[in-house]
Amino acid sequence: MATGRTHRPATRSRGIPEATVARLPLYLRALTALSERSVPTVSSEELAAAAGVNSAKLRKDFSYLGSYGTRGVGYDVEYLVYQISRELGLTQDWPVVIVGIGNLGAALANYGGFASRGFRVAALIDADPALTGKAVAGIPVQHTDDLEKIIKDNGVSIGVIATPAGAAQQVCDRLVGAGVTSILNFAPTVLTVPDGVDVRKVDLSIELQILAFHEQRKAGEEAIADALPDGLPAATTTTESADKGPDGDVPAVMPA
Repeated sequence: MATGRTHRPATRSRGIPEATVARLPLYLRALTALSERSVPTVSSEELAAAAGVNSAKLRKDFSYLGSYGTRGVGYDVEYLVYQISRELGLTQDWPVVIVGIGNLGAALANYGGFASRGFRVAALIDADPALTGKAVAGIPVQHTDDLEKIIKDNGVSIGVIATPAGAAQQVCDRLVGAGVTSILNFAPTVLTVPDGVDVRKVDLSIELQILAFHEQRKAGEEAIADALPDGLPAATTTTESADKGPDGDVPAVMPA
């Protein structure tokens, strides 16, 4: 089986927009669930609803894959699973290292969904000598002193950072220096990387803050509605329309 060091996904060379790439895993998740239920075909409307997008956007996304479905029949589920998996590079074996084996890193190591999605946890790395040799999810933790050798020996191109914020940039620099070209960052900090290195950031606190904003706004709207005389509709605000992009999506909220 090929490894991630010698093969890269074809999405960029084929000109698939990043917004479409970001939705492909949503389609794949919905399609996999249908496949597990032995559903042979699915309409664009059904699949769009399962993925949480509108059907016109789904059909546009699939046109980049060269898949248009059959009128009156829909899309072949198994073929779409294969198409999207191939486009995302999931028909290959992608060795991954997780750096930082605290509570979050250990939870990631124990996550059973990596293997079924084309990712193999090749190594767990931590700076704490007390953790060295300790097995987490059946994998012995190795010390950060050996990071570069671990990357080379396992042919790793994807690294996961689950360290405290203060250590994340140094870990990132070492990963990149060792040849890692894609990083999933769980540390609550922004990483600086050279051109050619992709970083995806997962910050649960930011997502919760965004939800808190919406909860506060809903509470404010309810308070205004409660204060109005019976039968008088609340004034229409421009907030909702201002939040929507040209295709009706609420744009991502980025921290300052």
